[in-house]
Amino acid sequence: MDLRLIRNASLRLRYGGVSLLIDPDLAPRHSRPSFRGVSPNPMVALPVPPEEVIEGAEAIVVSHLHADHFDAVARELLPRRLPLFCRLGDEVAIREMGFGDVRPLAAEATWRGVTLAPVAGEHGSGAVLAAMGPVTGVVLRHPQEPTLYWAGDTVLVPGVLESIARVRPGVIVTHSGGAVWGDDTLIVMDAAQTVAVCKAAPEATVVAVHLEALDHGTVSRTALRAAARASGIADERLRIPDDGEALQLGAFSGPRPGTPAGTRGNLHP
Repeated sequence: MDLRLIRNASLRLRYGGVSLLIDPDLAPRHSRPSFRGVSPNPMVALPVPPEEVIEGAEAIVVSHLHADHFDAVARELLPRRLPLFCRLGDEVAIREMGFGDVRPLAAEATWRGVTLAPVAGEHGSGAVLAAMGPVTGVVLRHPQEPTLYWAGDTVLVPGVLESIARVRPGVIVTHSGGAVWGDDTLIVMDAAQTVAVCKAAPEATVVAVHLEALDHGTVSRTALRAAARASGIADERLRIPDDGEALQLGAFSGPRPGTPAGTRGNLHP
């Protein structure tokens, strides 16, 4: 499995021989309004041009329709013919954007040997949860790959822990920037919740993304690493990639033997 963080939640994933583009947000730096009055968003530029992010993608996965997960630039640039897997309920809006091969994940689906299954999440709590709307995570399986649980925009709730226990993933991708909304209600995992995921899945590699790109985030990469180390979580168990960084991940082992912990360069395997 080759996983590359583009920026925030946007990922390129080579899994089971296919190349996926996940939650594409390709907007230029400072092209959208601030969430908390700190900075226009996104706060950082893409590490490469958007055309390079898209190049070679064979399918798209979209967890929900917030702009930082599927923005106007991505909608304009992405080929309309690509299969696009989405949360059940978002398919009508995405088809209205001109995409012709939209595949809502009502249940487990298999495409080119890769199985994708939706997993519910909670994008906040209380009134903020209702305002944020429904989201989905995705579990990916392939006979030659570790099981991957991409949690998506969710806080750590019992359902997430139940999914980890049931799925027993080899790799878990968490959105760990501690973003807040409204009266500072947490809407994605913070450092403490990410550490709790590591402890709930002691044999998994956890990859923390959704950091340092939006102005309502409250957790930095440095703070997350410090919290993990203080809790006894080894660096190889919790990977915190920089924008543009590539990771090669194997089941229950972090990096494959003989490969570097992280590499930069061309975004496409």
